[in-house]
Amino acid sequence: MLDPLARRRLDWGVGQGTCGPWRQTSCEFYRDAFGLDPVGETADDGVPEPLQFDLNDGARIMLVPAGGFGWVIGDHQVAEAGTSKCVVSTTAETDAAVDDLIARAGAAGATIVTGPGSQPWGYVGLFADPDGHLWMVVSAAQHRD
Repeated sequence: MLDPLARRRLDWGVGQGTCGPWRQTSCEFYRDAFGLDPVGETADDGVPEPLQFDLNDGARIMLVPAGGFGWVIGDHQVAEAGTSKCVVSTTAETDAAVDDLIARAGAAGATIVTGPGSQPWGYVGLFADPDGHLWMVVSAAQHRD
């Protein structure tokens, strides 16, 4: 589950993303790693269509298969599969909370890109969700010193 600080800081909309053919995998990943429940009308496969999760009162992430993305982006081109155009960053309350979220993400099926540890910009960990989207978890503890 996103900790309360992360829920407060994720106050911008995320409506870009592609979802692989395994919607159930993505649905289970966001449930197991972040404690998020999908929102919306359930499709025949038991997963809402489009697959969306409320991050907080002001932010929602929507995972749309690349083939169905045209209704959102019109003539704009999307990146090739496996190409990341952005990193979603969230803040955890402590270094231990970073460790915990990275571990939960890994257990839920994420690829750990950079294990939790000290970097010049703070204590962080980075993972890719099952569709390859990059998430950085940053400790808020660095801002209190």
